[in-house]
Amino acid sequence: MVTRGPGAANSFVGLHLAWQDATPLVLFVGLVPVNHRDREAFQEFDPRAWFGTQAKEVFILDEADRASEYVARAFHIASTGRAGPVIIGVPEDVLTHTADAPVIPPIPVAEGAVSDDDLDELTAALNAAERPAILLGGPRWTPEAAALITAFAENNHIPVLSDWRAADRIPADSPVKAGETGYGHGRFTTTMLDDADLLLIVGGTLSDVPTDGFTLRQGLDEQNWIINPDPELRQHSGAVTRHLVASPVAFGRAVADLRLDPATDWSAWTGTAVEEHRATVAFTNPGENREGTANMTLVMKALREKLPEDAAVTFGSGNHTAWAHYYFPLTTYPSQFSVRNGTMGYAVPAATAVSLTFPDRLVVSVAGDGEFQMTGQELATAVQFGAKFLVLVVDNAQYGTIRSHQEAHYPGRISGTQLANPDFAALARAYGAYGATLDDNDDVDKLLDEALAAVKEGRPALLHVTTDRSLVLPQP
Repeated sequence: MVTRGPGAANSFVGLHLAWQDATPLVLFVGLVPVNHRDREAFQEFDPRAWFGTQAKEVFILDEADRASEYVARAFHIASTGRAGPVIIGVPEDVLTHTADAPVIPPIPVAEGAVSDDDLDELTAALNAAERPAILLGGPRWTPEAAALITAFAENNHIPVLSDWRAADRIPADSPVKAGETGYGHGRFTTTMLDDADLLLIVGGTLSDVPTDGFTLRQGLDEQNWIINPDPELRQHSGAVTRHLVASPVAFGRAVADLRLDPATDWSAWTGTAVEEHRATVAFTNPGENREGTANMTLVMKALREKLPEDAAVTFGSGNHTAWAHYYFPLTTYPSQFSVRNGTMGYAVPAATAVSLTFPDRLVVSVAGDGEFQMTGQELATAVQFGAKFLVLVVDNAQYGTIRSHQEAHYPGRISGTQLANPDFAALARAYGAYGATLDDNDDVDKLLDEALAAVKEGRPALLHVTTDRSLVLPQP
């Protein structure tokens, strides 16, 4: 719920994220009184013009008697098919009106289905495949869906790739987990995605990120079976062999007992992918870091040994997120909370929300220094409402991703990417959180233990990790 004008403007990046991520969101926006409309009143704007291209629907509630109807429709539209944002604009004067209209109950959201004929054809196609693979991603997942589809893949020895920032759909230690596609992925995931003679896409699509900018898997003869609740298949590129309009949970229930009898032995195909993925995420090469800094590979190695099985992680965008991508163990769904539209500033607010949603789970947030500067003040909200989590602020005194592009494409012309950072640990303490600076590898275990103890006591903790500017990515 946001106010008109500035409040609505500030909501737009979240709205864009919900649109690109297919996240159900209903946004209520205050508007000028009806009789002030079209007169350039204070903070007046046109919500249909502002939001129309990034929302599934924009409603303007001018009649109080229709409030329940609009709310029921908005929640249904936001959640059904390919989920996304819906806007309800409420004029200031309409907010004060009373209504006698009945309250409309929630409208059920259909999960779709897999018919017996669909299942027979899919079984035949998989049995005939020599190099099958599964790509998991998109919206509408549940813990049940993740468990059922993981079991299906494991029972039939099919390698599983995850879409970018959807790595928690299958446990990190699964014997068929073959890695994550998208930015910063291992080269083998690209090869597997492109070489699979049958790709089963569950929940998501072949968008620009897994296809490396629409360069992979674009042939008209590719076998792409898509299980997706969106009848329009928004974001998909490339061939479509079959499209089954079903949510991940509907598909998971349909294949729960399916046992394939393939004509080809897939063990070598699957085993190679799994081995290469595990080699990539192993702590093999921390790299040399300069004095006065801590090595993030060593920090993540020590942290991983201290994490419970159901730990969750949040992060926004930037090179610093690679430490979470590579090294944070994801064994539970949901446990990876991030953004697919490149938004910075997500890490700390998301950690606050996840901690309040799952108060019994340990939440870790990996934030870049530039990202933390954008929304780190949400530590005040966390302290106020009792959220508890650990924040690792990766301080390399730069916007690392953009600086890397500058150095690669315009050597010697670094501009606007250097940062003069505050003492983040002192800032955390000012908000009432635990705060400490980690700038020596010898202190990693001690300070992690102190920070996790503070979280266990019920408050946020922040470790200001001073890192080597030259080590912006893991060195697998």
